[in-house]
Amino acid sequence: MPERVFHFISGLPRAGSTLTSAILRQNPRFHAGMSSPVAPLFDHLIAQVSAGSELSTMVSEPQRARLLRGLFDSYYADHEQPVIFDTNRAWTAQLPALMRLFPDAKIICCVRDVAWVMDSLERQYRNNAFEHTRLFNNPAERATVYTRVEALANANRLVGFAWHALREACYSEYAERVLLLEYDLLTVRPAEVFKLVYDFLGEAPFAHEFGKVEYDAPEFDAQLGMDGLHRVRPQVKPLARQTILPPDLFKRYAQLAFWRDLKDSKAFRIVQQASAEKQSETMPEPAQAIAPAATS
Repeated sequence: MPERVFHFISGLPRAGSTLTSAILRQNPRFHAGMSSPVAPLFDHLIAQVSAGSELSTMVSEPQRARLLRGLFDSYYADHEQPVIFDTNRAWTAQLPALMRLFPDAKIICCVRDVAWVMDSLERQYRNNAFEHTRLFNNPAERATVYTRVEALANANRLVGFAWHALREACYSEYAERVLLLEYDLLTVRPAEVFKLVYDFLGEAPFAHEFGKVEYDAPEFDAQLGMDGLHRVRPQVKPLARQTILPPDLFKRYAQLAFWRDLKDSKAFRIVQQASAEKQSETMPEPAQAIAPAATS
């Protein structure tokens, strides 16, 4: 049996990673899903054999690599697909280790205007008004929309950590393995976007059904106190709506889409560029964006 291929899905929360996985899994060659436990297990294993641990001198570097690779092989042993996509927001902060284990791996990073990420999370919070979601640690954090958004934006919390780790990956020595995939373009032009995704992965094209996409994880969402967090609508299409964030809060976080004008980076991009006059629709070379028409 040929060796399995591992790729990764990461990026910002509420930016289309579950949708991307739901589409990819239509291809019988691929397995993809929501966030797996492999990333935290990966980090814990490294911690157990690192300097300061009594085990550090007992496990050589080649043994560490085999143990880490074994996590993936063991976790996905029940899946027959030759190409595995593991999803976790932490992978963008683990590229040096990942790329040593999987030299040919690619990482799809889903992105979305941070203001709309915050809007989406706030909607989820309000839709579960009779639940104290585990997204917040105490009553002070969940008190108002301002404290909720500020808590999520903290550098070591859900949105802030993902944003910083993503920016790190875009300027790392492995940036050419990174594909930034913008949610708004995916929902408007899914067939064109996925053709480019397949080109980036080096995979043969596949005829996806963008009107029959399925994914839900009700048990996982229930233990977070966020019903519907990973539920994907069957039709891939844009959803027009007004933000529920106060105008000042929305404006503050709308300015953080650094990938729209990403300079001095080798990352590939399927994104809207900062200015309409610079738009193009070709497969990118490093540091050149794919920017279809704006989706207002």
